[in-house]
Amino acid sequence: MKIFLLISLVVWHSVSWSADLTVSAAASLTQAFQEIGAQFETQNPGTKLKFNFGASGALMQQIANGAPVDVFASADTDTMDKAVSKGVVAAADIKVFTTNKLVLIVPIQSRTNLQIFADLKKPDIKRIAMGTPASVPAGHYALASLEKAGLWNEVKDKIINTTNVRQALDYVSRDEVDAGFVYASDALLMGDKVKVAMQVSTTTVIQYPVAKVIGSDQKVTSSKFIQFLQSPLAQAILKKYGFGE
Repeated sequence: MKIFLLISLVVWHSVSWSADLTVSAAASLTQAFQEIGAQFETQNPGTKLKFNFGASGALMQQIANGAPVDVFASADTDTMDKAVSKGVVAAADIKVFTTNKLVLIVPIQSRTNLQIFADLKKPDIKRIAMGTPASVPAGHYALASLEKAGLWNEVKDKIINTTNVRQALDYVSRDEVDAGFVYASDALLMGDKVKVAMQVSTTTVIQYPVAKVIGSDQKVTSSKFIQFLQSPLAQAILKKYGFGE
């Protein structure tokens, strides 16, 4: 009887542990994924989601280095392509589940008149927050846009690099910089502290791909979560947070 009970406890513990699903996702998805995750758990009793939010490039590198992750959601297709090349995910498993837009924001009380992109050259614009292009997709998009407009060399000394897009948002919201590049979804979160000066034309469409991690032992649940992201309920939540506009 004791042996049976012990085996039962071990089996129960194993099942309980195996129901955990770890999702590494771009920082800009934080609030939307937390709400989507709650809905997914409700519809899948016994499954517990664990989120790890950060810069897409940094998250991908963590997974490549062996971090135990089941699902990876990036804020750009370039990072996901790198994940494929590093053997983190399979190209056939990648699904684009939403889109976004890049915007230039300023503190809500700012009197700076930014009407065109070239206004970033103005002397009163001294500090511009932007995600580090090598690891933060929003920063990569911003850099490409500045280069295409022929502005990079004139504004690069004003750039304050951030570890992820949310840090750029925080800097602007605290009036620590004069402007910042974030996603439209980020700006929506702090409408009482920041305002959108303009939408930034990007060289490529901002797409968010997701895929199950090759090394995951939760492939069935991972696939369920990825399918759920494409459901009307999840898409409605994403739209509420400013995605897919």
